[in-house]
Amino acid sequence: MSNIGWSALISDLYPEKQRNATLGYLTSIGGVGRLIGIWIGGLLYDGLGAMYDGWGFYSGTLFFIPAAVMLISMIPVAYLPEGGIPENETTGTKCDAECQATSLRMYWIFLIAMVFINFGRNGVVIIQSQYLFLDTGFNVSSRVLSYVFNTESVAIICFGLLAGRLGRWFGDGQSICIGAFIAIAYLLIYAFTNDLKWIYLASCFRGMADVIILAASYAFVSVLIPQERRGTLFGLFNATLFLSWGVAGTLIAGPIVDLLFHMGVSQVLAYRAAYLSGLVMVVIGLSILAFLVFVLLPKTGSSAQRGQT
Repeated sequence: MSNIGWSALISDLYPEKQRNATLGYLTSIGGVGRLIGIWIGGLLYDGLGAMYDGWGFYSGTLFFIPAAVMLISMIPVAYLPEGGIPENETTGTKCDAECQATSLRMYWIFLIAMVFINFGRNGVVIIQSQYLFLDTGFNVSSRVLSYVFNTESVAIICFGLLAGRLGRWFGDGQSICIGAFIAIAYLLIYAFTNDLKWIYLASCFRGMADVIILAASYAFVSVLIPQERRGTLFGLFNATLFLSWGVAGTLIAGPIVDLLFHMGVSQVLAYRAAYLSGLVMVVIGLSILAFLVFVLLPKTGSSAQRGQT
């Protein structure tokens, strides 16, 4: 509910050209919170080293702290303005019924592409910790795992500040393609490396891909969605992202690991196969997106065309 709210709210408050940069800045701020949160979580997981592994979960500390933070975050949200951007700040380009129908067709194609891209790159997140904890694999400690995740957080912070520039340099549609290529690199490293140093690089790539895809895809789709349908269509768009961790992990990545393991494949290879499945999904999504951005949209006009620039 909150993600649908902020998606529509940002479209109301910011003109098209500012949305990519705004999302990048907000994601960068979120990266700071993620950095601090993961660091604290790593420390509290074993009670600052004074307790046993999992103490933070058993005691409830790792749940009470984020609950309190979310409660505090509701206070400034209550003072956010609503009502839309002033008329003189809009693009000034009117979109008739035919133009809106074209934009909606482009929207559905884009949605299909984002299902594959988001499900492919995020579906493996649910198994990532278990993979890195494997005794026969990297066998990392909880503290090292927090370092791996915080490498991703630093990348999110840094590239969140650059997301707006990437959108201006390449266009929003092309920026999503760049982010998908970076996600492919992240998945390739996880699928084939035996060196923990490469895992840190992959985490950096993952953070870069996350912020680029989030900011650019939001700016891209905000142009395709008519103002009066923002609630419903932003809800579907957000679903491709926020369902990609649980649903894709439960229905795709997790079963692949379990099936291969029961077939006698080693645990490490079973987990790597899941990363390869995610890679295939991202490639499919990128192919659909590239066809939309470089073939279909140049043939259209009005607001649908502006979605890639």
